[in-house]
Amino acid sequence: MKFAYLLVGGCGGCDMAIVDLSEKLVDALEHLEVVFWAPTVADVKYKDLEAMPDNSIDLGFVSGMVRNKENEHLVKVMRQKCKILVAYGICAALGGIPGMANLHTKEELLENAYIKSPSVDNPDNVLPSPESEVNGYKLTLPELLDYVKPVSAVVDVDYFVGGCPPHHEHVARIVEAIVSGNLPPKGSWITDGSSVCDKCPRNPALKGKTRSFISEVKRMHEGVVDEEECLLQQGYLCLGPVTQGDCGALCPKVGIRCAGCGGPIPPTTDFGLRAVSAITSLFENEKVARQALEKYPVFAKLLYRYGLPGSKLGEKVEILKKREVEAKH
Repeated sequence: MKFAYLLVGGCGGCDMAIVDLSEKLVDALEHLEVVFWAPTVADVKYKDLEAMPDNSIDLGFVSGMVRNKENEHLVKVMRQKCKILVAYGICAALGGIPGMANLHTKEELLENAYIKSPSVDNPDNVLPSPESEVNGYKLTLPELLDYVKPVSAVVDVDYFVGGCPPHHEHVARIVEAIVSGNLPPKGSWITDGSSVCDKCPRNPALKGKTRSFISEVKRMHEGVVDEEECLLQQGYLCLGPVTQGDCGALCPKVGIRCAGCGGPIPPTTDFGLRAVSAITSLFENEKVARQALEKYPVFAKLLYRYGLPGSKLGEKVEILKKREVEAKH
């Protein structure tokens, strides 16, 4: 089976999750011929991928979100070359943390990063440009898109995988499922279908207890986390009830609330809508709801930390921001 891996707007963590398979990766390579894995593992060029015949690659993984025109072009090339395309990791699947940039315009982000930031020394207010000339040499940069996009906003995706990054044990299950052909219907998330709470030793239900209402909302830096009690019941807004648990509930096990990087539990499509429904239903009264809004002034950044571009809210934000830019011009 010919295999290709492309990293576009990501950090490389998803690549490392595959490398972390260790001996299992060596076993998998008996069934896979790696024809492209850039830029993390092999010194191959994008032109090499472009030169491959269409549909000549059996399986392709794309990690990272689509942030610039180069990302967009390469994702389209991967779709042409691959029979099966997997949006691998939450950035590729839903936009990831970089997707929160969609709450701002491209111009606002560049100005903040290169002019307003207190650590920047830029007296001429120079901003990155797609083309520039330095000492007689013409230099180019990929042009930023107006908004972060998940891979599925650019091309058709056959399967989705959550995680930031996917846990290496889950990656092993994914590889085994693909090699054996034991896959769900196209368009599905490759997941065991359980939630983080199902895997969490803090879950009251696993201890034969009933869940109590949330009487106070806390941020993670407030108070001391009880080592045994459910984080939600302690007031930490853990998103474990609505998040895929393929990670094995790693964050709650060490006293950190789940932030939703696993993606929504199928068949839910909009993570934030499901999260606000599940979490706020546990608030004891309206006072707790008001406290939550005070603790998290931009509530969307709690609910959509990993999935804003792939959500209904993300679509609305994009439309409104476009109108705002058009009005300015």
